[in-house]
Amino acid sequence: MRNETENGGKPKLLVVEDDLLLAEAVNDYFTGKGWQVREAHDGETALEMAERDSWQMVLLDVMLPGKDGFEVCRQLRELSDVPVFFITARVMEEDELRGYASGADDYVTKPFSLPVLYAKVMAMMGRMRGELPMESMERLTRGGVEINFRTREVRIRGHVVQLPPKEYDLLHFFLENPNRVFTREQLLIRFWGYDFEGNERVVDNHIKKLRKALEGSGCRIRTERKAGYRLEVSL
Repeated sequence: MRNETENGGKPKLLVVEDDLLLAEAVNDYFTGKGWQVREAHDGETALEMAERDSWQMVLLDVMLPGKDGFEVCRQLRELSDVPVFFITARVMEEDELRGYASGADDYVTKPFSLPVLYAKVMAMMGRMRGELPMESMERLTRGGVEINFRTREVRIRGHVVQLPPKEYDLLHFFLENPNRVFTREQLLIRFWGYDFEGNERVVDNHIKKLRKALEGSGCRIRTERKAGYRLEVSL
């Protein structure tokens, strides 16, 4: 599945929701904002639509007939890196962590405001390199840190720095989500997997090494007491 805008420049949204009234409300709102919207009301249909077309955003309900949202998201990730927002009435932390492990980018909890949902989607779109000018599609810069998505090259204050795969992935994630707090468990699930049998100390060890690499760069990973980690950019 290609991640590009078609049909006269209109971004394309796939709404996967078995509540027909909610799906219609989201459809109407985004259509009114200039999006092209299609609906799927079960997981199998959603995956079929994902295979044969390209999308800029997927809104995915957790509780679906047949395959649930977690399984749909896992299979969707084999096709594309399109942003996926889970729509759910379930607010248990275990479900949220399971969603991130499946490849979700964010959660929207029912009931929600359509303007707030739209604002979250547009904020995510603004961060996606596929929606930026060509030069920005390959690179992201925060402070004195620059990463190249295509080559996975990292430059800190102009100097190339070699990072192990996990530390690169963590850095990439933090740079795309500055000032947002992530718990150790969220990071563990996202980067080591839901079934990882180790403990949270592995996250601390990688963050410690990453902090050392970032010294003097204007980017600092702060520890938020009893909460988790947050990237602070001072330049």
